[in-house]
Amino acid sequence: MTRRIHALPSQLVNQIAAGEVVERPASVIKELVENSLDAGARQVDVDVQQGGVKRMRVRDDGMGIAREDLALALSRHATSKVASLADLEGITSMGFRGEALPSIASVSRLTLTSREQDADQAWRIDNEDSDPVPAAHPPGTTVDVRDLFYNTPARRKFLKTEKTEFRHLELVLRRLALGRFDVGFKLTHNGRQVFSARPALDTRNREKRIAELLGQAFIDNSLRFEHEAAGLRLWGWIGLPAFSRSQADMQHFFVNGRMVRDKLVSHAVRQAYQDVLYHGRHPAFLLYLELDPRLVDVNVHPTKHEVRFREGRLVHDFLFRTLHQVLADARPEDVLADGGQALQDMPRPSVRSVGPRQLPIREESAAYQPSLEWQMPASRGTGRGPARAPLPELPGEKEGEAPPLGYALAQLHGVYILAQNQAGLVLVDMHAAHERITYEGMKQALEGQGIRSQPLLVPVSVKVSPREVELALENRDLLAELGMEVDALGKDSLAVRAMPALLEGADAEGLMRDLLADLVTHGSSERLRQAINEVLATMACHGSVRANRRLALEEMNALLRDIERTERSGQCNHGRPTWTRLTMAELDKLFLRGR
Repeated sequence: MTRRIHALPSQLVNQIAAGEVVERPASVIKELVENSLDAGARQVDVDVQQGGVKRMRVRDDGMGIAREDLALALSRHATSKVASLADLEGITSMGFRGEALPSIASVSRLTLTSREQDADQAWRIDNEDSDPVPAAHPPGTTVDVRDLFYNTPARRKFLKTEKTEFRHLELVLRRLALGRFDVGFKLTHNGRQVFSARPALDTRNREKRIAELLGQAFIDNSLRFEHEAAGLRLWGWIGLPAFSRSQADMQHFFVNGRMVRDKLVSHAVRQAYQDVLYHGRHPAFLLYLELDPRLVDVNVHPTKHEVRFREGRLVHDFLFRTLHQVLADARPEDVLADGGQALQDMPRPSVRSVGPRQLPIREESAAYQPSLEWQMPASRGTGRGPARAPLPELPGEKEGEAPPLGYALAQLHGVYILAQNQAGLVLVDMHAAHERITYEGMKQALEGQGIRSQPLLVPVSVKVSPREVELALENRDLLAELGMEVDALGKDSLAVRAMPALLEGADAEGLMRDLLADLVTHGSSERLRQAINEVLATMACHGSVRANRRLALEEMNALLRDIERTERSGQCNHGRPTWTRLTMAELDKLFLRGR
């Protein structure tokens, strides 16, 4: 039997749309609060009952809605934010689809009350088919949502417990509060105030809000920075490598004020932390990227969680290089700035935190000339490792100056260096620290000499797609700089003719496929450089001082000075901390002094 095509009822259309927009109470809060922000609100109050399932009320002091627009606000694809394709291509508002309110209204009992800023009267409407009635309400808007999914019981069954639903809802509102420091937020659940955040217009108050929303430990163990280049501006806070997490639960990224989850961004951040993060750990960060709205497409998904950058490779490289440099520029004096303590869920020593002072970004970091001499073997597989790197001589120190890591006192069990600085006791893992110093010296020496290419006796043929052939040829100069020579054998085949000398014996075909996968997905690749760095890291590990080697005080002090001027010296090549510190106050507490 032939089925006739027919138009769906508007209520069913809205319920279908609600399936994309309204997943749980947290989804409702996100849409309603974003509407408040678009309305210019300076205060947003959220009151929920039973995790939001029974009731959610969002009140703001924004511009309000005119009486004649109330019914239209509840109809599908009605909005004041987009009027033409040009508007859609340069969106600056949080919402623009005109789907949220009608979708929410189709799966709940919704009441919309609003009053324009200069109006004498507020008006209330229960659904788009009813007429507005007078109401008592201050300037602004209140959206009252009751009995979520009451008319779609199948959807209601998928909701979790009240505690779980409220946790999701609270997390969404906290993230919105992190994205708009100029707006105050208050959350109440079952009559109890959960948090209240006042507007924060300066750095001190912003960090106070962040501490309230993410915890003081994040502020105590993060680096604040700001950098602008090529029409892009990135600012925010990134956690020290030692303040890592077992889960990616403290990663917040905003694009032009919109919180997003983006694979390109995640990849760039992972690359920046690549050789300073302990295996299996996740960095913590709160980052804000600002760029021309015409260069980012937010009309990718109904929930607006995802974006697409017009110049993806430019954005990726900007993020990676900026964060990589911030982490490289952190020195012990930055980490020791305010004496905070890194609180983490890993059973290993904590690294001290950076204070509120801002770290500048250098376009080109000053070349570090390592005191440690090292020798690169001619090739891998010779059975000969690098020559042992001797410790440097003690440099001259001016009288009256106290270096950040202080002066060595003794060596403990041939493993740790004990030093005294102005604040207390510093303990250094001498092998881990020397390993990082040697590794950074090797990398800089290699950059200066260039990466030597080793021609393959028999070129390796790699079958790929036509698009991947084009990508390989487009990036041939970049690959050549890293010691890899590639030619096209045909429309769907490549020939790898040379590999970096340090990677002798490596799987050329597998590496080529991984490089192309990165280029397809992210527009760039650091795999070759990572593979080379892994070889250097192994060499540095074997060439660094080993446990139980006795050091003179002069050698220990020389090692401390090298730590202070070496990039990423807070962690070894495997992400382990290289040093920690106990303040006098912490030592006094251990011995109950002053009680």
